[in-house]
Amino acid sequence: MNEQQRAVLEKIPSLAGVCSLQQAMQTNQWSVERSVRAWKRVHYCVRQLSLSMVARITSQPIYELKLLLSHHAYLLSEQAQLARQRVSEMREPPLGLEKIPHAALHRLLDDLHRMDNMASFLAGCYQVILPAIHQACNTLRDSAHPLADAPTVRAAKLISVELSEVIAVGQQASLAMDEFEACADPVGDGQCLANVTDDVAQRPTIRSDWLAHLNRCIHAADGILGLDECDPSAPADPPPEPYPFSQPFAYSHVPRRDSRFQDSYNAGVNAEAFLYDQRFSPQDKTLMMFYKRIRELDVPEMMASILVELSGKKPWGFYREMLRQLWDEARHAMMGQVGLTGLGIDWTQIPINFTWSLNLNTQLDPQQRQGVLYFIEQGLMSRTGKRYEWEIATQSGDPLSALFQDFDWADEVLHAQIGRRWYVSQFESRQQALDFGDRAWSQVMSHWQRYQDEGLTEHRNWWPEIYQLACQHWDKPTDPVALGFDINYSNSRADLRSIRPPAE
Repeated sequence: MNEQQRAVLEKIPSLAGVCSLQQAMQTNQWSVERSVRAWKRVHYCVRQLSLSMVARITSQPIYELKLLLSHHAYLLSEQAQLARQRVSEMREPPLGLEKIPHAALHRLLDDLHRMDNMASFLAGCYQVILPAIHQACNTLRDSAHPLADAPTVRAAKLISVELSEVIAVGQQASLAMDEFEACADPVGDGQCLANVTDDVAQRPTIRSDWLAHLNRCIHAADGILGLDECDPSAPADPPPEPYPFSQPFAYSHVPRRDSRFQDSYNAGVNAEAFLYDQRFSPQDKTLMMFYKRIRELDVPEMMASILVELSGKKPWGFYREMLRQLWDEARHAMMGQVGLTGLGIDWTQIPINFTWSLNLNTQLDPQQRQGVLYFIEQGLMSRTGKRYEWEIATQSGDPLSALFQDFDWADEVLHAQIGRRWYVSQFESRQQALDFGDRAWSQVMSHWQRYQDEGLTEHRNWWPEIYQLACQHWDKPTDPVALGFDINYSNSRADLRSIRPPAE
């Protein structure tokens, strides 16, 4: 190698571009113990935040917040997984990740969980705690030894980038909720409100005190990371006193929807019966599939109940994968919303039924609910399930429907795998697991007649008016047979068992 070649090679970054030689020679008193301690704190914070968000999905009436909480709970669970993975790589079996790392951090996350007012909960999350975690990850990225602890630097970078987006979206939602509460009448209807209990004039002071309390908790914990702790085994200073809640948050398994959702008890249109009827065109069926997708909003409402009621009773992998599925189901609901909007249809004009989540949450235990979920998913894995929906969407000539059903099918394959790992494993055989789920669903009372007798719905057939709007968008005449579709759920449930799909 000549001198010119040597000079050229010096232009290639040393140490794989991770850092300079000078940086690599600085120790900064960094150690495996210090790195592990920091990651355990980050893990505790993002995991607890994720679970607190999940606990609010079911009873949170505002549609956009259900979706936001579903998404961010999932993202935080993935960040918790990054932290768990890094701790597991640093001589830490058993990991000790279920232990509370500091009493003040416990006070911080416990008080946040107990906050009943949604606007204050969002402010606590997105104005105080998540920014503190974001700053902690940036500090961890800069403090960790760039060569010896390069995996920590990478993980901290990834979390930091994702958190910056989460915080931006969350703060926008938080500010909107402040404005929403300010213009609401606390003594009015209130269905779409997030439990407005504070006097309007006192609200700024109360909010200021609440955020100050959360900041005191973080300060008492020596920040999220606690990097200044000289002796982790030394007695810690006592955390601040608990926040004085007048009415602490309590999980409710009864789903709520805001006032834009009209006639939510309506079960007057059997989507599966229409979809598998060979008399109807693929284009017409696309409209019904968009309705089926937005109706999946009730799946996160139901899955949240499983996660909350089984909190602390399952391995971490169960919560992580179930949170992924919960987010997928929320995403499917958004696909339906987008699809309907693309057809010029206002989704709020369609009764989006929520009695599936209502009845499962109030009539079954968590294992039975999971059994019903798995039973439905397995029915969708057949030739006449999700593949059929994708084929119909492809034949319809609607590229958006084809795209959505393509990924919807892929998601459901993943969900079936999640079910096998965390549900079927509780039984001696797959068939036994299926039979359990089938029996669980069979014992659920739909209360079709009761809802009608109590004046909650007339189960009106809303399909003709929506179908006519879609035909106007398509610039085509209505099919008289499709227009006259009037099969409801009075004597059937929303799966394929009672439907005769096209022959394979």
